[in-house]
Amino acid sequence: MKRLSTFLSLLLLMAGIGFGAERPNIVVIYTDDQGFGDASCLNPDAKFQTPNLDRLAAEGISFTNAHCSDTVCTPSRYGLLTGRYCWRTVKKSGVLGAEAKCLIEDGRTTLASMLRANGYHTAMVGKWHLGMDFPGEAGSRDWTQPVRDMPLDKGFDYFFGIPASLNYGVLAWFEGRYAKVPPTLFTAKKPNSRHVDYRIKPPYQDTPEETRRALGKRGMEVAPDFVDNQCLTRFTDKSIQWMRDQADDAKSGKPFFLYLPLTSPHYPVCPLPEFHGMGQCGGYGEFVIETDHHVGRILRFLKESGLDDNTMIVFSSDNGPENSWRQRIQDFDHRSNGPFRGGKRDIYEGGHRVPFFVRWPSGVQHPGRSYNGLVCQTDLLATFAELLECELDSGAGEDSQSFASVFMDATSLHQRLPLISHDARGRFSITDGRWKLVMPFRKLEAELYDLAADPSESDNIYAEHPDRAAELTEKITQIVCRGRTTAGPSVPNDTGYWSDLAWMSSSEYPAN
Repeated sequence: MKRLSTFLSLLLLMAGIGFGAERPNIVVIYTDDQGFGDASCLNPDAKFQTPNLDRLAAEGISFTNAHCSDTVCTPSRYGLLTGRYCWRTVKKSGVLGAEAKCLIEDGRTTLASMLRANGYHTAMVGKWHLGMDFPGEAGSRDWTQPVRDMPLDKGFDYFFGIPASLNYGVLAWFEGRYAKVPPTLFTAKKPNSRHVDYRIKPPYQDTPEETRRALGKRGMEVAPDFVDNQCLTRFTDKSIQWMRDQADDAKSGKPFFLYLPLTSPHYPVCPLPEFHGMGQCGGYGEFVIETDHHVGRILRFLKESGLDDNTMIVFSSDNGPENSWRQRIQDFDHRSNGPFRGGKRDIYEGGHRVPFFVRWPSGVQHPGRSYNGLVCQTDLLATFAELLECELDSGAGEDSQSFASVFMDATSLHQRLPLISHDARGRFSITDGRWKLVMPFRKLEAELYDLAADPSESDNIYAEHPDRAAELTEKITQIVCRGRTTAGPSVPNDTGYWSDLAWMSSSEYPAN
């Protein structure tokens, strides 16, 4: 019966989109540190409104059990673009800086490379944070030379954006392989009058030493024309300009893929003045309202250009909210993490259960519905591949499982294989249906939760269900050791055993 249901769902899907002839344009909008409770359609008690996000949900599908693959920037972005968990790479915890060897190795399939191979124009506009190779070293750069090992080498035809989070420096408006205005000056964090964090804005200094004398910290590289609060406007402007350039091709059968990773509401929280005073959640609420405004600009462009009907928008966030979520509860009675426990960096639901909306007027049947089945951002690669009837090879999308049937069938029986979550320090959990096992880590013991009865993870029932815990331990061990979640031949992870796999011994881990 399950096989028959899958076959019928596929027939419905094929009939609905007409493979080949009606391939959708795809826009992935990826916010930064936006919690589940930071979309008003998901949080009835939100202290600000997000009408454009609410529109995505009302005119599409709201995935209410959707997860990023890690709880901080770099590894989540790796998982989104490759369909593979980042902990399988050399990066076992934390994030990269602006300058680093790109975490996506040459030749690995990405959303962009797969779609480009299937006839798509591809672009990335926004924050990368997966490593770039800049010419020279800080203080002795040659900005006439190109940047290497960056989005243009990972499947994207066009790139405009910044290398990483704003606190890591090398801040300039990069287009292609070059900075429009090179980052030849230096700065450090400045006080922020609208939030508890910082600002990156002029005046800037000529040397790191001058920055230390002025601000008490050694300076990071910045371009003379860079200002933090211009990111959202510039990224949206460039996105619309690029889509406008592809519009004729899109209408003639050559679609486009735009990856738009925004810098909000990650620190620095810096809403433009026209958003000051909006909402009831201080500067943070203003910044999310501005973010929502730019999503609205994308929607308006698609409508005005005649591209709206066959453009799929996927909206999500890279992880849960920054630590200031606690202060927002106290000061504004706003819960950025919604009803869940924890936030950014945490292994609990508030760290990795995120807003996730899919709007596709010509492809989503019965819009306005919610879907509470388990999905992960790693699943986009397999989902897009199924829509294009493109078969992924065994060394691509190892942790990616298509949920395309959900678009066309409101009663879809899609059931995801177990989800592995991972926090900033390196702790693991496994979720299988209603059950979530948080693995032992350093001095912390294992924890078991029934998410259906206890979504806030307040009642650890590990002692009451040892058999369930043992079953989940066996499943996560297999997923780790096989190098993949999906069916197919075992493939190696990029490293040998590491100490965060505390529930198993090194002898259980396969030799590379």
